[in-house]
Amino acid sequence: MNANIFAHIIMNDFLNQIWWNNSLRMYAIVLGEMIAVWIILSLLKKIITTSLKKITSRTKSKADDSILTAAEKYIIPYLYFAINYAIIEQLIFSQRIEHVLKVAAAVITAYYFIRFINYTIQLSVLLRMQKKQEPPERTKQLSRIVFIIKVFVWIIGILLLTENLGYKLTTIITGLGVGGIAVALAAQNIIGDLFSYIVIFFDKPFEEGDMISVNNVTGTVERIGLKTSHIRSISGEQLIIPNTDLVKSTIKNIKRLQRRGVNFKLNVRYDTPESKLKSLADLIKSIVNKQQHTLLDRCHLVAFGDFSLSYDILYFIDNPDYRLYLDIQQNIYFEIMNAFAQQGIDFAFPGQTFILQHPLNADNKKTNNS
Repeated sequence: MNANIFAHIIMNDFLNQIWWNNSLRMYAIVLGEMIAVWIILSLLKKIITTSLKKITSRTKSKADDSILTAAEKYIIPYLYFAINYAIIEQLIFSQRIEHVLKVAAAVITAYYFIRFINYTIQLSVLLRMQKKQEPPERTKQLSRIVFIIKVFVWIIGILLLTENLGYKLTTIITGLGVGGIAVALAAQNIIGDLFSYIVIFFDKPFEEGDMISVNNVTGTVERIGLKTSHIRSISGEQLIIPNTDLVKSTIKNIKRLQRRGVNFKLNVRYDTPESKLKSLADLIKSIVNKQQHTLLDRCHLVAFGDFSLSYDILYFIDNPDYRLYLDIQQNIYFEIMNAFAQQGIDFAFPGQTFILQHPLNADNKKTNNS
């Protein structure tokens, strides 16, 4: 017998040996197919990704770059797994091993599917924020919301995976019983603050860095967290306020003040000459408009008080800076005081003014009357 034929017969017998329900030949075929697929996919990946990167580098949009990154991180690896799993399925396994393989395939599929969904959500949101040219603080806040969404996606994915593996969700939920209800009640406040955080983000009553006034407290927002917001009061203390309380309260956003209206009253004495009373409005107008950033809206005699004549003055400052407002108001007060002193106009104060006569003059008057 020829040596080659003999060797062929021995090799054929060896490959036909059955190990774990499969011949060695079948194992060799599966291994060869897996190696061939790995080589082909590696070459295709290199060629395709290199070409696509050249195309995406010429575009201004970052969306195509992100899509290509997603394909490299999630789609291509899962494609490797799916093809190799299909190749391995050619082999005959025991029921136990077959079950293990199916469970592993389901877990891996769920893992890549959930990761891809989360990546797509994050990518879509970030691209939307960039398109709207949102500041970094808003992007940072949004990342917290995206994190919460990712957690929910993982929870839903795990529940669906559990259902797919043959476990009934209703049985699991029922098994939680009173403990699950207790946990839900304990998390009620946390969930409320979380939804309030989402309301603050989308409604934007204030942002980090804004000066706000809420519940008789004025300060600068330092941080907007998932449960609480940190506010640095003007007196220096850091206030930790639950987001739910902020949403329920009336918030004054001082930073967004476009112009500041300043209203005050002047009280002058009743014995002020009429000519000076009529010219007082022009006097106040010249004083107010002389200041920078100010414009007088009105100055009128509005009331006959018990002890004084009352003027109502309103002017606007075209700058929201609080310190500037204080400086301007102080200058206006000093100017009014100087102008009143020069023109002999007296301020009226609470109380009554009495005109006293000398006793001798009073006696003479009585004598003349008699």
